[in-house]
Amino acid sequence: MQVRQTQEQRRSQTRRALVSAARTLFAEKGYAGTSTPEIVAAAGVTRGALYHHFADKEALFAAVVEEEHLLMAMTINAAGEGDEGPGPIKALIAGCDIFLDAMQDPGRRQILLIDAPAVLGRAAVDAIDARHGLETLICGLRDAMDAGAMKKLPVEVLARLFSAVFDRAALAAPEELDDYRKTIKALIRGLKA
Repeated sequence: MQVRQTQEQRRSQTRRALVSAARTLFAEKGYAGTSTPEIVAAAGVTRGALYHHFADKEALFAAVVEEEHLLMAMTINAAGEGDEGPGPIKALIAGCDIFLDAMQDPGRRQILLIDAPAVLGRAAVDAIDARHGLETLICGLRDAMDAGAMKKLPVEVLARLFSAVFDRAALAAPEELDDYRKTIKALIRGLKA
């Protein structure tokens, strides 16, 4: 006997298919190089389904960017959970390394660092980041300051500065990445209390 899906389950599957197909195409071809007919064909849905769930291609792209930020934050948070040992400074360095490792995916770099600011604008990208990655970084910095391991500084300002540094490092050529990692580690260690 086949179990029938609810309308909500079908809607959720359609939305998931659209976001997944769009993510693949945006990663491969960039925002400008991806058309909505390609997205709906890859998702196996109609154009009507696309516009039922998203106002336009930009709204779908924003959903992809939001999901990528969420996945990055979850990856960084999961790496630090249950870890009793390294201390807050080492945890910040480890979080940076995890971020840079994850950003070696060229499609992720294309979506988050190249297309997102151009398509959505800096304010929208900052708002998405504030809900996910920036909050993770703020918590890590605050933990380090509260533990007395790092100088007390305006935590949100410091988080935004480090976020910019991490993003720039993520765009570095592969042969330069080790130098960026070393420099970021020195910056973080330079803030020890």
